[in-house]
Amino acid sequence: MNGQYRKDIYPGLEVAIILKKDQRKGKLTYGIVKDLLTSAVYHSRGIKVRLEDGQIGRVAETDVVDPDGE
Repeated sequence: MNGQYRKDIYPGLEVAIILKKDQRKGKLTYGIVKDLLTSAVYHSRGIKVRLEDGQIGRVAETDVVDPDGE
């Protein structure tokens, strides 16, 4: 899934996000959702979340396997 609908994202879900600083490169950051920050039901660029490690970004993918194995 692509992370544009709030109903598909919940705390504890492993996701890939794009951090603000990485938007031009499209670099993905992997982690587990702690909080949903977007209140809208849908966002064209992805729902904004805070990961458990404190990083904030927009969800790019929800069906992920972290290539680093973390």
